[in-house]
Amino acid sequence: MTAPRPAGNLPEPTRRRVRILGIDPGSRFTGFGVIDMQANHSTHISHGVIRVEGESLGERLGCIYARLEELIGEHRPDEGAIEQIFMHKNADSALKLGQARGTAVVAMARQGLPIFEYTANQVKQATVGRGHAAKQQVQHMVRVLLNLPEIPESDAGDALAVALCHGHSREGLLRMSGVSGIRGGRLQ
Repeated sequence: MTAPRPAGNLPEPTRRRVRILGIDPGSRFTGFGVIDMQANHSTHISHGVIRVEGESLGERLGCIYARLEELIGEHRPDEGAIEQIFMHKNADSALKLGQARGTAVVAMARQGLPIFEYTANQVKQATVGRGHAAKQQVQHMVRVLLNLPEIPESDAGDALAVALCHGHSREGLLRMSGVSGIRGGRLQ
């Protein structure tokens, strides 16, 4: 007797649950969101905002790193997703955001997570269906897609949107290519 085959035409590895950590970096507030994806179904696990403490930049970056390390240890994600930086009018703000983002990338990399990057337009397209959607539309769709009782705080909602973007992009890539999975940020 042979084992039953999974329903549908998806390769077997896409049926496996994948836990995704999404991050919306910031030098004062860093949002995080954790979801599980299995095929096209997403499940909310956790979300929140790291309220960065410290007077100096080094202290603030250390706070981001330490808290993300704790979150990764607590939730054990399989993959990480982060929003790419867009150009700011204020160079000082862009530099601080870049440093916070770099700290988040290092925290994920040090824990062995494959890291995926998405533009703001890609995140909006994946959650709302339009690359230039308003922030309120993204927040509303995050609540709907994850069946949350209320709209999450802005930075946490953005992080959940990044995680959803990766989850949906990941599944689409697997389906189109017929690959067996993703390892180290590369299709296998």
